Amino acid sequence: MTGAQAGVADPGQGNGKGNSVKVCNDPAPGEASCTARQTAGPDGKAAPRLSAPPSSGLTPAQIRDAYKLTGTASGGRTVAIVDAYGYPGLASDLATYRAQFGLPACTVASGCLRIVNQTGGTALPAFNLGWAQEQALDVDAVSAACPDCKIVMVQANSSSFADLGTAVQTASKIPGVVAISNSYGGSDASDSAYGKYYNLPGIAVTASAGDNGYQGASYPASSHYVTAVGGTSLVKATNARGWSETAWSGTGSGCSSYNAALAAASTYSTGCSKRAMNDVAAASDPSNGGISVYYPSSSGASGWGQFGGTSEAAPIIASVYALSGNTGSKATGTYANTIPYAHAGSFFDVTSGSNGTCATVRWCTAGAGWDGPTGLGTPNGVSGF
Repeated sequence: MTGAQAGVADPGQGNGKGNSVKVCNDPAPGEASCTARQTAGPDGKAAPRLSAPPSSGLTPAQIRDAYKLTGTASGGRTVAIVDAYGYPGLASDLATYRAQFGLPACTVASGCLRIVNQTGGTALPAFNLGWAQEQALDVDAVSAACPDCKIVMVQANSSSFADLGTAVQTASKIPGVVAISNSYGGSDASDSAYGKYYNLPGIAVTASAGDNGYQGASYPASSHYVTAVGGTSLVKATNARGWSETAWSGTGSGCSSYNAALAAASTYSTGCSKRAMNDVAAASDPSNGGISVYYPSSSGASGWGQFGGTSEAAPIIASVYALSGNTGSKATGTYANTIPYAHAGSFFDVTSGSNGTCATVRWCTAGAGWDGPTGLGTPNGVSGF
């Protein structure tokens, strides 16, 4: 792969990323990169693994409180997660995470957890540390937001869009799957090339907006068929909600050059002639909103750390769709990404924060109503979905 080296802090560049490191390398053409980020130590490198959850990392109870999900349940609906490469320790690491926070066990033996390759088989791909850390974040984020959701991890053979897309199609055919989370992205691309993988009415397909600040659109978040998920900074507060939220300076946003605008968003004056990112948002700032994760630090060792990026937000939103039970309709060709626009008043509207400079202010600066970094806002219970 090309681009920046994973595990080394990015230069600040005004994008809020200098306190964290990416866990995957930048993508080569035709490939995607995972969008997970880990908090950095004083040396600018990934913080060392800990023997206990970091005190600054959000817990499942805090995530559910912040988004008013306490007391909700999915009835055992399934969230699928699509990532690249293998992670042999996934089941045991997930068990450690859930036991730590008193969540019900979710095991392969019980049928709660499934791990398959991109065609649904059991011969799993080779281990890749960065993508394994991404997978740890994803399964922990789903567990936090929806403790009773079943989880399917579909591991693509590589980070190519063809392999990841094949994995999405496989996930869509697994009985019980109502939402598919995709915590990865590459440069803007056309649905005419890749949309066949994500065109899944009746299933909520979520995709991370990216972690490079305002850089324009990223695929598959820029697809006409998915829910594009931006990122926020989330901290405890003394207000009535108990939390304060601003646009995360690292979140991606922008207008697609290729894909059709959502008809459901036509009354929101996005300023984009084509598909506008984002639709909704959730916690992503690794330092202020990152969750505690039990993750692999090598092929043979795991421990606790704090992770964020819009990779945190996409599985949270997929979980909220699963909790709502409202994911569009295959019969009528209704896509889940249209649903929030019919319930725009049911979100926490994020009205401050920016992810860069842009020609049209609302593409990169949060404000009342729709904006690029946070879309319509963040979950206030499940009524927006």
